[in-house]
Amino acid sequence: MAAPNDALKDRLSRYREITITVTGRKSGRTISIPVWFVFEDDKLYLLPVQGSDTQWYKNVLKNKLIRIDARGAQAEVQAVPVKDATQVKSVVEKFRDKYGASDVKKYYSKFDVAVVAQMQ
Repeated sequence: MAAPNDALKDRLSRYREITITVTGRKSGRTISIPVWFVFEDDKLYLLPVQGSDTQWYKNVLKNKLIRIDARGAQAEVQAVPVKDATQVKSVVEKFRDKYGASDVKKYYSKFDVAVVAQMQ
C-alpha cells in the first residue's frame, strides 16, 4: 500500500488543485469539487472559499471522511474542522504563500474556518 500513497504525496507536492469528494449531509450522495490546498509535513490543509458558509465544509461537519484525488492518486482521509482563529490564520498564511495574497483575496471571501487532514 506504500506505493499508491507515495504517488499521492508526490502529486500533492507538485500540484495546485485536487478534487475532494464529500458526502452530502442531507442527500447522502457523494459530491466532488475541485479545491486549492496546501500539503506540508504530511498534513493536507484546505480552506473553504466562503468559510463556514461553504457547502462542502458543512458536509464535512456531518461526515468527516473525505476522498482526495490528485490526478488519479486517491486516498480517504479524516478531515478535522479547525475553528480556532490562530490556527485558521496560519492556514490562510500557507495559502497566501502558495497561491499569492492577491489570488487568495480574489477567490476567498471568509476566513473563519479551515480543514486539516493527516496523511498516513
